Amino acid sequence: MKTARTHPEHSIINVRVLILIYVLLCVLTVLFSRNFFNDTLRDGQVPDKLTLIVFFTIPAVLFIFLGISVYTLFSDIIARRPGSKFKARLFAYFIVIVFFSAAPVTLMTTAAVNEVVRFWQNIDAASASVAANSFVMDNYSLHIERFQNIINQTNFSRLPPGTLPPDIVAIQLFETDSPQAGGNGWRDISFTGEERFRLLQPPAAERGHAPREMPRDMGTLRYVQFAAGNTLRLISYNLGDDFDWGKDAIENLTAHFETIDTLRDNLKPLIIFYYGVFFFPSLLMTVIIAISFTRRVTHPIVELTEATRRVAEGDFSIQILARRSDELGLLIRSFNAMVRDLEKSRIALIKAEKISIWQNMAQQLAHEIKNPLTPIRLSAERVLRRWQKNRESVDEILESSMLAIIQETEGLSTLLTEFRSLSKPIEPTQSWTNMKETVDEIISPLKNSYPKVKFDAEHTDTGIAVKIDKNRLSQILTNLIINAIDAVDGRGLIEIRADIVKKRDSSYCRLSIRDSGKGISKQEEPLIFTPYFTTKESGTGLGLPIVERIVNDHGGAIWLNSAEGAGTTFFVDLPAENKQEG
Repeated sequence: MKTARTHPEHSIINVRVLILIYVLLCVLTVLFSRNFFNDTLRDGQVPDKLTLIVFFTIPAVLFIFLGISVYTLFSDIIARRPGSKFKARLFAYFIVIVFFSAAPVTLMTTAAVNEVVRFWQNIDAASASVAANSFVMDNYSLHIERFQNIINQTNFSRLPPGTLPPDIVAIQLFETDSPQAGGNGWRDISFTGEERFRLLQPPAAERGHAPREMPRDMGTLRYVQFAAGNTLRLISYNLGDDFDWGKDAIENLTAHFETIDTLRDNLKPLIIFYYGVFFFPSLLMTVIIAISFTRRVTHPIVELTEATRRVAEGDFSIQILARRSDELGLLIRSFNAMVRDLEKSRIALIKAEKISIWQNMAQQLAHEIKNPLTPIRLSAERVLRRWQKNRESVDEILESSMLAIIQETEGLSTLLTEFRSLSKPIEPTQSWTNMKETVDEIISPLKNSYPKVKFDAEHTDTGIAVKIDKNRLSQILTNLIINAIDAVDGRGLIEIRADIVKKRDSSYCRLSIRDSGKGISKQEEPLIFTPYFTTKESGTGLGLPIVERIVNDHGGAIWLNSAEGAGTTFFVDLPAENKQEG
């Protein structure tokens, strides 16, 4: 029992593995794209060459797999392998679906990016940053000037205890024992204002505006005064709680605007990079999965088609291995069951046909043997009666009676010989026989015996050899040519041709023998290869059945075309080789 597989023979990667890779690719796309955008918007630069090589490795590998898959698919189409057209059509459907799915996303993304770029190009971020920074500096200068005016116009030594001038949030006094030592060892001796502005040490030991230190001086300006030789006064001015926060926000926005300006020039390379690394691999993977699904779906159908063809040719041993539990698997199991039932029915039918054929042949043989026995018996009885009545006159009928007995006996011998040839198993030979030489040997003596018959064998190629024993080939040619001579009644045209034909990647010699006789009627044509059927008075009806048996047993085929009044052509196909081409 022959078993056929149902999984694709050229599958590069299993479909489940492809789907797993696709899911992993989507996860990596989400994770890496987030980091990609964060790094890009922070730095405003395209990735370096090493990063590009690493990122484009996956698309390159997928593109190689896609190229192999497409090459295999188109090779099947060019070679016209079974199911290739259906694969191509199904693959085209998948590609159309992928295109219509990806096209809207691509178009919308492109349009959105173009609008963002156009919006960015209309924003004068640099001017806005310069104006904002100028405003901050002007505001800061005004606060410094106001603070200085307050200091210049206020005598802080005569202020009532616990009172503060406008915009002054704290006044703190420090004292040291040794001012000559650089002011080390300052002590807090007095504080007026909010507690959050108190310092443990003076921010500076020199008169004037103290340097700002963050976050200590958030929203505050400091000024140092010397009240006496060893006393220091620290005055704190309120800039406002939002001043430093706004200043930092403007600086951050300025940095972002600079990044955006850098992105303007690198935007297209970044988009190409993004599509090449994150979108294109998903598209490639989708196409590869489509090809794999195409093979997976079409392969069982192709196997069913091939198995059906082989069953139609008579091979009932084929069985398809069903590995699916869906409707297609049920169809395959039903097909296998049908083939098994057909095999059983075929065996029973062949057995019944053999019995019927042998019964018919036995009846025909008995009939054919009985016909010559009657003249033999009559001839013998005639001689016996003459001998009993008048022995002297036996000589008058002896010769004619004996000749009749001998003639009928030879007919019986010929009949039994042909019957033995028909029933005897024929072992196909592996030898090669030249067709042209054998044809010439057969028709050479016939040309002398039938001078009014024109034999045309000019279209028989000298380089054609057939795989059959020479005696068997002579037997085929002799039967067919003698039948053609009888069809033209000893005068007419008999044309013999031999050509090379291709059948399922194998070479065959197509022998044709055409006569210009009266042809065969439509009623007689189906019976031509039936044993004991003959249209000749002296024929046994076994010649053509024996020829058919020899041709079939050597892997060939025989058939005929005939039209009443136009002649008959017998065709014979035999396994062959063309030595001129080889």
